Amino acid sequence: MADDREKLAAMKFKCSTKERALFEAGIKMGTIYHQFVGVPVDQDSVDALEDAIEKGVLVQPYVESVNVNIDRNIFGPKKDEYAYSSLSGEMLDVVLVIKIDDARVRAEMRYDPVLKYPLMYISEVTPSS
Repeated sequence: MADDREKLAAMKFKCSTKERALFEAGIKMGTIYHQFVGVPVDQDSVDALEDAIEKGVLVQPYVESVNVNIDRNIFGPKKDEYAYSSLSGEMLDVVLVIKIDDARVRAEMRYDPVLKYPLMYISEVTPSS
């Protein structure tokens, strides 16, 4: 059944396997950013949030690996109940690998201080043979 579903899905894509892998990487990165930016986080919950993001992405199709790191420099000592931050794009450092057949795409997201922007980009592509 899984092979049948994959064949049905693959027929919808009017592009190469490499282009589909690039598309999948973009979808996953957009999901991470737009689903999790704004989530409350502090020094006690940051590990669990990284883990939750990774596990949520790993269940999606074609994800070979994902590594999420949240910049901990924002956190100070917890002074009271109001001492937490909201996750921002500037805090995210993500490396994601998508694999479809022989096509593999490495995508990254990290804050670029020159651009002053949390940039998502493709850092490596291994084309399908």
